[in-house]
Amino acid sequence: MASTASGLASARVKIRRARRGDAERIAQLSGELGYPATAAQVATRLRQLKPTSKHAVFVAESPDAATGLIGWVHVSVSLLLESDMRAEVNGLIVAEGQRSAGAGAKLLEAAEEWARRRSCRGMNVRSNVIRERAHGFYERNGYEHYKTQKAFRKAL
Repeated sequence: MASTASGLASARVKIRRARRGDAERIAQLSGELGYPATAAQVATRLRQLKPTSKHAVFVAESPDAATGLIGWVHVSVSLLLESDMRAEVNGLIVAEGQRSAGAGAKLLEAAEEWARRRSCRGMNVRSNVIRERAHGFYERNGYEHYKTQKAFRKAL
């Protein structure tokens, strides 16, 4: 019975492009993912994602007005010398308590459709090794684990 209810809720989740007014909720959700940010920082980052033909941010809006935005995905086109043009999921989050109800899959579908319209031949996503639940989500949505690597960073 619960899966039917969550399926109905998922069917009513609306996916749309992010707007400036979404910055505060996007920032809150980023914090849940482990990437704290202020609304001002997110608003600036949204403005900097240019050109818009190479980046998109979609949000999942709950049919319950009190709940509001329950997730987001950032997708971008990757032009690399070593491979055909592809898209990359740069971030995807669904709010705690709203997971496993279908919003993440709908966000992923929107990102994939956006990538197809840009002639991308594949879609990549990176996920921290500790996010086992996310790994299962991507595999259930047709993604395959193809490489394990280390990530390095340097402040400039």
